[in-house]
Amino acid sequence: MRLTQFWERMDRQFGASYSRSVAKDHVLAELGGRTIDQAFADGESAKAIWAAVVASFDVSYDLR
Repeated sequence: MRLTQFWERMDRQFGASYSRSVAKDHVLAELGGRTIDQAFADGESAKAIWAAVVASFDVSYDLR
């Protein structure tokens, strides 16, 4: 998954402005207690991070 695809899905799921807030502030257990931004900074792939988002939130089926 490309980074642009990740953000497109985040924007569709949460809305363009709220998706950035989720990435910055929401700690995900599936990412080892890190935020999305921290996981990206640590070098995690967009695909792995998206899988954590899907596991943590009620993501619509067409975005999975």
